[in-house]
Amino acid sequence: MKTSTSALGMAASLLVSTSRAAVCKPLVKDALVGSIHLEDLMACSQDLQDIAYSTELRNRVVGTDGHKKTVQYITETLQSLGDYYTLEYQEVRTPATISSTSNLSVNGAEVEANILEFSNNGTWTDVPVVVVAELGCVAENYPDLTGSVALIARGECTFALKGELAGQAGAVAALVYNNAAVGKTGGTLGGPNELITVGGISRADGLRLAEAISNGEAVVSSGSFGSFVTDTVSQNVIATSKYGDPDNVLFLGAHSDSVAAGPGINDNGSGSCGLLTVAKALSNWRTNNQVKFAWWAAEEEGLIGAETFVNVTAKEQLDKIRLYLNFDMIASPNYVLSIYDGDGSAFNVSGPAGSAEAEKLFEDYYTANNIPFTSSEFDGRSDYGPFLDAGIPCGGLDTGADGVKTEEEVAIFGGVANQWYDPNYHSAKDTVDNLAPEAYITTGKAIAHAVASYGRSWAGFPEREPVAVTPRDVHATVGHHGHSLPF
Repeated sequence: MKTSTSALGMAASLLVSTSRAAVCKPLVKDALVGSIHLEDLMACSQDLQDIAYSTELRNRVVGTDGHKKTVQYITETLQSLGDYYTLEYQEVRTPATISSTSNLSVNGAEVEANILEFSNNGTWTDVPVVVVAELGCVAENYPDLTGSVALIARGECTFALKGELAGQAGAVAALVYNNAAVGKTGGTLGGPNELITVGGISRADGLRLAEAISNGEAVVSSGSFGSFVTDTVSQNVIATSKYGDPDNVLFLGAHSDSVAAGPGINDNGSGSCGLLTVAKALSNWRTNNQVKFAWWAAEEEGLIGAETFVNVTAKEQLDKIRLYLNFDMIASPNYVLSIYDGDGSAFNVSGPAGSAEAEKLFEDYYTANNIPFTSSEFDGRSDYGPFLDAGIPCGGLDTGADGVKTEEEVAIFGGVANQWYDPNYHSAKDTVDNLAPEAYITTGKAIAHAVASYGRSWAGFPEREPVAVTPRDVHATVGHHGHSLPF
């Protein structure tokens, strides 16, 4: 850290540089934003991949060596900046899927499949497949499935309910086929349970099998599905800037863990590295408002790290957070540039007062730089969910996950229509080689723009309203959040 030798006044759009005592450097477009470089983002991403691949499991799941080394890497990077940041660690405890395997064949031909999170293990050989009626949400949809594998359409009710009803009908396993045209069904059963094995397959495979069965063809399957779920202990890392008003805090977060399938370099090594790169650059500057960065643990298990923070933080401290910004998957290969829909104009779900202003900040930045953008639904599917539920204004950016890219979006952003924004989402192929550099640097600079803007001033930003619920009540009020959907 470099120390300022004189007290300097703040000019419009300026932060005081601690590296040049006598000069105020414009930050919003030139200084902080200009100090974010693609090579730094990519180098950080490569480091995280190297960390994952240095371990037996080749991932960065909470509780594993891969995640412990990730936390160490973040810590050592921040410590190298001297005393600019005060570091805090929060213990996070949760069951987590450490590793998993999914092998399925039908009539001797391999079929791609997933094991759903928290599914129990199962192995079967040459077991008939039986179609479940409708969406499989009531017992009447299920015939006698004794000694069979249930084939169920995705939709309307939770995977856990489908698994429960299939088991009650005698099934040895359940296969849920997707209701989206692209990708295999993936999701969570919500936690450890006593259900049968529940796996997911693609819509195309599900419809093909259902048609064959309806035509009277014999359809038999063999499967081996397994996952290792264990109680884990991990850590949130929170870095608080030395400078700035502690009663008017800008808080930015990204999750530091991956799923079991791979190293998680877009999800969410990209967000983690985006924050770390901006945090390093900011350490050369003095801010008017305090800035906090958080690297959350156990997002993939249901936003546990962020929820832990909201639950254990005193109400008066939560009230000091003027805005929380979230960054999850910011380098998707088939990307769109999305801004969280804080004002609800696109998806009719708005956030607490201040969320609309956060959205407009990013919109104005992209517009000024001739960068196209779209809106991302404010659905709480990442670590901002617990902050929303606590009444804290939120915003953020992403580049897409398992949504399907439209022809209209291809015309704006390029890429491939009718494919996921990240075709490698939650897979072993989520690697450095499959990041989109142009999306990565664009979003990284936008993060810096937000820090430069709100680190300087909250002018035009609404005053904080007190949190809507006490921190200890948040867990009871939220539904399931996180990338892994329960239905």
